[in-house]
Amino acid sequence: MTPQAHSLTASLDSGTALHERALAARKLVIDMAASERGCHLGGSLSAMDIMIAALDRVAADEGSRMVLSKGHAAAGLYSALYLTGMLAENPAPLYGSVEHHYTGHPTHAVPGVTFPTGSLGHGVAYAAGWAMARRTAGADGLGIAVAGDGELQEGLVWETCQVAAARRLGNFVLVVDRNKGQNDGLVVDISPMAELAERFRSFGFDTVEVDGHDLTELSGIFARDRRDSECPLAVLADTVKGKGLPPVEGKAASHYVTIDAERAAKWKEIVR
Repeated sequence: MTPQAHSLTASLDSGTALHERALAARKLVIDMAASERGCHLGGSLSAMDIMIAALDRVAADEGSRMVLSKGHAAAGLYSALYLTGMLAENPAPLYGSVEHHYTGHPTHAVPGVTFPTGSLGHGVAYAAGWAMARRTAGADGLGIAVAGDGELQEGLVWETCQVAAARRLGNFVLVVDRNKGQNDGLVVDISPMAELAERFRSFGFDTVEVDGHDLTELSGIFARDRRDSECPLAVLADTVKGKGLPPVEGKAASHYVTIDAERAAKWKEIVR
């Protein structure tokens, strides 16, 4: 863990520490949006609290891994990894540079990234594979996948869910960043998924619906001991695209953003 992240963790109580960590990570995402190439701002911010809470479990448990299946939210992942202490260098000034590995989709060359992701749906299978490997070895640890609700249109997601239930992978946790948007518009207008919780239950999953920005609730879910569980867990996390940045919250235009340094400075003053 870097001295900066260790100091942050040591000086604050757990709930406040995670909130401060998420706020700092959101500011780094804004910095990346101000890079030459910009970044996927909206999805990075909607998934930020999920990633911060999941990585807090991973940092404390060497057997657990979090896989960002919606890999286009890489800017959010790099920021969360840095603030959790898994990256020694601030990725924001290096984002998009040809000399560094902080690209628009995560690669395993980045510390803390176990599997490269980008093709939607694949990260769900990677995380389930990790969970299966841990169970087969008789070892503890969670395989946590963070997926988008638009990503659920990929057939591989549901093939993986079927296998996870059949293999009784209670240590597989699929978190859906349900921000209701995708690249081309609203999920409900493109491929609506009614009764999503019931759908996961029909696949044999334990299923919970949560506020995807409630760090206390998310942390509690990831902290649970699932060693004796035989049902994988689906966490339907209701989120807001662009969360924490009032000018873009809930707006489809926040999906991919390129801004200048002046606007980035203004946004970092009001991010929450």
